[in-house]
Amino acid sequence: MTTESPRWFKSSYSNNGGQCVEVAANLAASRGVVPVRDSKHPTGPALTL
Repeated sequence: MTTESPRWFKSSYSNNGGQCVEVAANLAASRGVVPVRDSKHPTGPALTL
């Protein structure tokens, strides 16, 4: 079992318009999932793909 924490990333193409998502792609290899969350609500729920 891995205890790796998500490292959230927002694209450098996003501006401060507030309509961005953040991804934690570092979990793809170890867990086989990529969490995605709303950058306006970082403490809110994340969608796992």
